[in-house]
Amino acid sequence: MAWDFTTEPEFQAKLDWMDTFVREEIEPLNILDVYAFTHPEGGFKELIDSLKDEVRAQGLWACHLEPELGGQGYGQLKLAQMNEILGRSLWASIIFGCAAPDTGNAEIIAAYGTEEQKAKWLQPLLEGEVFSSYSMTEPHGGSDPRQFKTRAVRDGDEWVITGEKFYSSNLRSASFIIVMCVTNPDVDPYRGMSMIMVPSDSPGINVLHDIGNAGEPFGEGHHAHVRYEGVRVPYENLLGPEGGAFEVAQRRLGGGRIHHAMRSVASAKAYFDQMCERALSRATKGTLLAEKQMVQDQIADSWIAIEQFRLLVMYTAWLIDNTSAREARQYVAACKVLASDVLTDLHIKTMHLHGALGVSNLMDFGRGVGSMGIVDGPTEVHKVTVATQALKGHEPAKGLWPSTFVPKVMVERRKQYDDLVARRVTTEEGRRQMHDLVNQGQANDAAVERFADYLEATTDY
Repeated sequence: MAWDFTTEPEFQAKLDWMDTFVREEIEPLNILDVYAFTHPEGGFKELIDSLKDEVRAQGLWACHLEPELGGQGYGQLKLAQMNEILGRSLWASIIFGCAAPDTGNAEIIAAYGTEEQKAKWLQPLLEGEVFSSYSMTEPHGGSDPRQFKTRAVRDGDEWVITGEKFYSSNLRSASFIIVMCVTNPDVDPYRGMSMIMVPSDSPGINVLHDIGNAGEPFGEGHHAHVRYEGVRVPYENLLGPEGGAFEVAQRRLGGGRIHHAMRSVASAKAYFDQMCERALSRATKGTLLAEKQMVQDQIADSWIAIEQFRLLVMYTAWLIDNTSAREARQYVAACKVLASDVLTDLHIKTMHLHGALGVSNLMDFGRGVGSMGIVDGPTEVHKVTVATQALKGHEPAKGLWPSTFVPKVMVERRKQYDDLVARRVTTEEGRRQMHDLVNQGQANDAAVERFADYLEATTDY
């Protein structure tokens, strides 16, 4: 089995270029509101397009895609290394052609779409000409899709969609929406829901409110609360099999979760850099914060947490590349849990270390940090996945007592010991010496006999 923590020199050169490019050409865009980005025009469009062209020239455009779809087929491990850089700026994923929710939408259209759907919806998305939205959760049911009520009823050659969706990301700038609908309410929800592609300019789409994350101006977010009021689309806009929405959704969400974790490594490192800078810059009671043991304790814990988190993300990416996302689902869920835990902890420590400045609007610590425990499924759901998979590798105790119950272990070990001596020691003198060794220890014959009697009196072991 090969195990290697190195990066190929050729790909490391690409990462080095990305690091410089993101720092010098993309991070300056952070002063702009990325969520207000709709359809750039004039000089702004020219700027964005020129940056995209440089990315394409480096062969780094839409690297999450396979070569036949215009990507590099890099796999998840290389994507993890790239996202450690791209995660520093919300603009970077747009300029590198791997912004959510477009990445997941592109993946499922590529996997389940017809040739006509790919030409109409997928190709413009891959070229970065349009944006898309994913409309799944509902006001009354987020983490449990079985509660969804939005209906799509077939009327001749059309679907008629009615219902409400909550947190439909990027709808305000999307050219089309992938909507999860109940198409057969008379069967189990896992077989009665379908994915349907809807042009965003279709009559009957009523955006009630654009919801933002904490800290964003009210009414200027990019997560739409949308009401579909008799929206009609052609029947052939069905994505994948009728009743197959859960299968399609799981393929989409699995990739999204690990990518969230990848980008979170970058965010965690940014917090850590700010912690260290502050500790080395601020003095109190005659010494730097960096010389205070309690501050050193926080810095040490933070560094360890980031390194553990990063290694789990890298291993999970490697596992997906070498098995499948389904085989790695326990690890994907664990990464998603840690993304929230690590970011939340680093956010609090960094903010606290900056004192009053840290909680003021003069610093920008953690906008949207709390959402990491919610997006693409809450932490509790992912912990259930981790626990369920972990339990599959274990068995219940045989009988009343735990397998490590001392009397039970002593009897079992004595039986194994006697058998080992009988097989390995051939002389009578040798057996006597081994018997003496047992008597000299705590596990002597009398104790073992008492343990055996005790077991017989208390259980059928």
